Amino acid sequence: MKRLVFLLVFLIAAVSHAQTHQIRILHFNDFHGFAEPHQSLGAQEPLGGVAWLAAKVKELGKGKPTLFLAAGDMIQGDNWANLFKGESVIRVLNYMGLDAMVLGNHEFDFGQEVLLERMGEARFPVLGANVSGLKGVVPYMVKEVGGLKVGVIGVVGADTPLTTHPRNVVGLGFLDPAETLKKNVQKLSAQVDLLVALTHCGFKEDRELASRVPEVQVIVGGHSHTKLDRPAVVGDTIIVQAWEHGKTLGILDLWLQGKKVVRWEGRLEEIRPDLGEPDQGAKELVEHYSRKLRELLGQVIGHTLVDLDGEGVRNKETNLGNLVADVLREVTGAQAAIINGGSIRKSIPKGPITLEQVYGSLPFDNYAVAIPLKGSQLWEALEHGVNGRGSGRFPQVSGLKISYWASAPQGSRLKEVLVGDRPLDLEATYVVAMNDFLAAGGDGYRSFTEAIREHFSPYSVGGTLVAEGLLFSEPGRWIRDLVAEYIRQKSPLETKTEGRMEEKRGQ
Repeated sequence: MKRLVFLLVFLIAAVSHAQTHQIRILHFNDFHGFAEPHQSLGAQEPLGGVAWLAAKVKELGKGKPTLFLAAGDMIQGDNWANLFKGESVIRVLNYMGLDAMVLGNHEFDFGQEVLLERMGEARFPVLGANVSGLKGVVPYMVKEVGGLKVGVIGVVGADTPLTTHPRNVVGLGFLDPAETLKKNVQKLSAQVDLLVALTHCGFKEDRELASRVPEVQVIVGGHSHTKLDRPAVVGDTIIVQAWEHGKTLGILDLWLQGKKVVRWEGRLEEIRPDLGEPDQGAKELVEHYSRKLRELLGQVIGHTLVDLDGEGVRNKETNLGNLVADVLREVTGAQAAIINGGSIRKSIPKGPITLEQVYGSLPFDNYAVAIPLKGSQLWEALEHGVNGRGSGRFPQVSGLKISYWASAPQGSRLKEVLVGDRPLDLEATYVVAMNDFLAAGGDGYRSFTEAIREHFSPYSVGGTLVAEGLLFSEPGRWIRDLVAEYIRQKSPLETKTEGRMEEKRGQ
């Protein structure tokens, strides 16, 4: 009898040990507040829409043990988020039942006080194990899902102080993500069945994390806007990332026996408004803030005593071109700034200025970038610009004075360039600000991309220029918002032309 009981106990233990548990992880990243469906330049149809995303989360999580995660850069970017400093995003994430979110670099963009408010409103933990000095952030969470204890550790890129304004992270520390991950893995490994790293470091860094901390079974990543249609694998670690702006929802299904992943499947589900009905609760939230947004766009933010010319920008220096270029130079701390005239589309008449007018003048989702340029590269860029007189590449500048012959042969029109009050030194290096369109070689400004390749390791993901270590880069913080803030602070405006672009007659 005793032998029979022993055998039964042994068999039950063996079956229990071999029992397979299934868990589904739903994830998205780099949302940047894009709540409405939107059609990117060159796209065939609109993608995204948080009401359709919410519906898909409900559909795919129904009847399954599910963990829903967000890998950072949620609360800042599109006006639907920015004009409410991320409050709108937190409300919709609460509604969707988010389980956890890791801090992204752009969560800091409204400053620490606002971030603390947003974290206080969240009904989910905000993770950041390698962030020191910030109240309310927690290193990890442990949650039971489908009979499994899951540990989720959050880390953000150590370069965060370089990818948000330095004033936003004063007093905070950003520790090495891999070392931080190792320490927290040691704390959690005995307590949990599944270890997940929720990161905002970028795909390249996630691969390094997988190599340095192989105990982590899954990395749910963000930051590089990488579209991983299928998970990547490094050793035994599964790495996922779901593109950007809520255009896709990531799905990762795992089967575990004990603490071992014995099977997995992963994919991205495209979010499109023509593929089903939206979630009504999420739709109402989106419309609530969209109505407020329309009201805010009609608000007067300043006053101009002169007409601001946005129509002559392809042929000559204009006062609106000067204003925008000055804002870029001031915000980035660069010695000079260049924008393409084609980035400005409308004039602003004398009188009160509304936010809608600023957005109409600067309709493109461009952000500020600052890079080091050799004097010879700056000369080449300006030569290219003045050769495009009459086109969108014609430059508007700040910190520079340019003389050129409009009638000279192509390639030899530039006569003189002053940086400040000194002649351009072809051998010197200058810090020059521009928009990300030009930095990526837009309008044929190849000397900018050549300079970036010399100093950094650039690549483009989802249309966003990625180059680690840029002297200044704020993706998602649009130039139009920088200009609007300048107008609020400096009104009334009396911006003039100053002879920055001097056209010479004859040769």
